[in-house]
Amino acid sequence: GKFTATASYTHKGRTVTLDVPYEVKGYELSIMHTNDTHAALKYAPNRATAIKQVRAEKPNALLIDAGDVFSGSLYFNEFKGQADLKLMNYMKYDLMVPGNHEFDLGTEAGHKELSQFVRYANFPFVSSNVDYSNDQYMKNLYRDETTEKAFNGRLYEGVIKVVDGKKIGFFGLTTEDTANIASPGPIQFQNYIEEAKKAVKAFEDMGIDQIVAVSHLGFDDNPNIDNDQILAAEVDGIDIIIGGHTHSRLNAPVVVTEGKSEPTLIVQAFQYSELLGTLDVEFDKDGKIVAHEGRLIDVKALEPDVRAVQLLAPFKEEVDRISNEPIGVSLTAPLLNPRFSDPSDVSVRANETALGNLIADGMLAKAKEFDANVIAAVQNAGGIRAGIDEGPVTTGEVITVLPFGNTLSIMELKGSELLAALERSVSVYPRENGGFLQVSGLKVEFDSSKPANERIVKVTYNDGTNDVAIDPNGTYKVATNYYTATGGDNFVEFEAAFKDGRVNDLGLSDWENLRDHMLSIGEITPTVEGRVVDVKE
Repeated sequence: GKFTATASYTHKGRTVTLDVPYEVKGYELSIMHTNDTHAALKYAPNRATAIKQVRAEKPNALLIDAGDVFSGSLYFNEFKGQADLKLMNYMKYDLMVPGNHEFDLGTEAGHKELSQFVRYANFPFVSSNVDYSNDQYMKNLYRDETTEKAFNGRLYEGVIKVVDGKKIGFFGLTTEDTANIASPGPIQFQNYIEEAKKAVKAFEDMGIDQIVAVSHLGFDDNPNIDNDQILAAEVDGIDIIIGGHTHSRLNAPVVVTEGKSEPTLIVQAFQYSELLGTLDVEFDKDGKIVAHEGRLIDVKALEPDVRAVQLLAPFKEEVDRISNEPIGVSLTAPLLNPRFSDPSDVSVRANETALGNLIADGMLAKAKEFDANVIAAVQNAGGIRAGIDEGPVTTGEVITVLPFGNTLSIMELKGSELLAALERSVSVYPRENGGFLQVSGLKVEFDSSKPANERIVKVTYNDGTNDVAIDPNGTYKVATNYYTATGGDNFVEFEAAFKDGRVNDLGLSDWENLRDHMLSIGEITPTVEGRVVDVKE
């Protein structure tokens, strides 16, 4: 705090008194943070410039990533995270927590590509609620310990960083929903609140009272699963939460104080390497935050770092070659992929979109080539990752829309299972939901004023002559991607069909299906047709 010292001096009977102001500062910590970059490397060299500028002013600032480096662009499709890692190592990241998309490439055997990403990282990872013991590729990289001597290329329960002589404890959390929205294979996810409490206690038992959670839970994600605000409210002792997952643009730190003896700060830096977050905090002698300042740096406005451009060049050359190949289709208007965080009044994860319609139409058309009895197609909104600009369409643009390498599957469903899945699709509306279903061949009417799982009013399809309501006791064939057909995004109804042998995977690439469908149309005018409608009065 700020104080005033009074000094008096007496000489030959004369006294002079002076008031001397001075300031005693507590321990100061500076952090740079990123999240949800999703292999969007266009602005990575600009990010390197921003990082160098911050370090020039604050040489001890830490650099931390809150997950989801994987998935989302041709860089990932081609190089499986190694292009990103080349630049992250150059930027000298200090820590990272795995996000849900780091587990996108898992098989029953494990996560080979993720293990290579971790192994060659020049920094350690914090991963406190993930069980790697059954993954042949990952288990030898994980250390079930909290340590001050963390090795690069390894995952730890907790890591202690010493900054300016002070020990700071870091632990990491990955959303438990990863089990439903990725391909975890043999990896299991543990309760985030329980594991957070264990982590905090471990640090406090070691005499460490500055504690940071590196979180890929989401700022305001589904509270029935997990999010940072609940973490802050329910776990005492966490000073800072460096967040990711919901792509939230928190222009200033969110301070959680209600019901807490000490505040918890939550930060998150949007998406796609467009921003670099910075946070400066001051702790008192008891480890309590007494002052803070956070901001987001728009890296797009900066000049790219020359060396980073050179490192990216060989990867970019190959990506550009693939990206720039035209497919022979033109758009009369952009096919947008809106999110509320853009900002936008609609979101692909809550509303019907023209792009969602086009994708689902392509799935249905292709599925009908193999089975004429398919009545509809559904596409999980979380699998649609980008829009397409007006004008000629390139291969790269199509792949970036559907970057996960999914294949087309046909499900045989009971009417009751289809209706239950559609209930799940709109259960949290108007909030975003990666499991919101874009549809083709169906008209879905729901009432958002009703409780979750009681919202579907009517679902119809055209039998070739008339619009007919889905019969709960009937049986229907519906196309989707393999990820969704196996129960991704927590579609337990589809998972039941898969386990029951009622799913046929056609092995056809989803982006190629979209390309072929676009080619069959030629010139495309984006349209929304009222396929999914809220009939709330």
